[in-house]
Amino acid sequence: MARRLDLTGADGVRLTAWDHTAGPGSRATGERPSGPAGRGIVPQPGPDAARPGARTGQDVAARPGARPGPDAVPRPARAPQAAPQAPAPGVLLLHGLMGHAGHWAPAVRRLTGGHRIVALDQRGHGASEKPAAGPFTREAYVADAAAVVEQLGLGPVTLVGHSMGALTAWQLAAERPDLVRALVICDMRASALGAASQRAWQDWFRRWPAPFPSLEAVHRWFGDEDPWVETPNPARGAFYAEVMTEHPDGWRPVFDPEQMLTSRETWVHDAHWDSLAQVRCPTLVVRGLDGELGRAEAQEMVRVLPHGAYAEIPDAGHLLHYTHPEAWSEAVEPFLNGVLTP
Repeated sequence: MARRLDLTGADGVRLTAWDHTAGPGSRATGERPSGPAGRGIVPQPGPDAARPGARTGQDVAARPGARPGPDAVPRPARAPQAAPQAPAPGVLLLHGLMGHAGHWAPAVRRLTGGHRIVALDQRGHGASEKPAAGPFTREAYVADAAAVVEQLGLGPVTLVGHSMGALTAWQLAAERPDLVRALVICDMRASALGAASQRAWQDWFRRWPAPFPSLEAVHRWFGDEDPWVETPNPARGAFYAEVMTEHPDGWRPVFDPEQMLTSRETWVHDAHWDSLAQVRCPTLVVRGLDGELGRAEAQEMVRVLPHGAYAEIPDAGHLLHYTHPEAWSEAVEPFLNGVLTP
């Protein structure tokens, strides 16, 4: 099971993350975070654990030159000390707008062990706090990610971000290169989307027939009936069903749509090429062939990045890591292994 971690972000906001770390040689657990229930348990020493510096029966031995007493116990030969293991390289996963940490689970379970993989519910999303007054600015999201890296001792970390989370990742890499080892950008544009895009999203939220009478209705609307769906897309329906919670009047999103619009407002009017060019660490740009990031723009992003590389997932759309987890992991894992292997 993924272990829940309760953390503190910028402005004291309460954040929840999920540790998917697997043991050496094993695969990451990939269990989907199931919301706010269940806190992680940190093992504590039991009552019989020896205190630092305390003597135990098998440690007793005569001091040099001392005469052993009748009850003296010979000191056993010490076993060779194993060399201390270096901590597993840290990987922090940042979901996109309206997503949550659990959306990474299908992809995470396909990654091999050797990394410490943590998925964050960003502010306003999943099990993390949704402060009514915000802020939901770019600065707040970046500061939250930095706080998580520092609190968990993940740095220098490999940041893997999808959509909005990818923008947060590369802005953190540009601002705090000391915290970031490498970067994976999944289907996020560097170009400005413009005011028309924001108006389209406002209209789209108004069309949601929320509250939904059932999860089946959620699947059906987002997978087929939504005007934005060109052909039936069951995976899209499943994606949105995962961010719904039941209320007395039906199923509603765990997030506040107005907060999502506010979050989006802080990046759609500006281009982000300047911050992308400031990223100095190795960076992989991944796109779905039918995603929102076009091939020409993706390749230009790779050109602008000082150490950029490119990969694409055939047949995948914007939700590439969720709908095509095996192909995504096959594209990303060689890069991860390359930057995380000493």
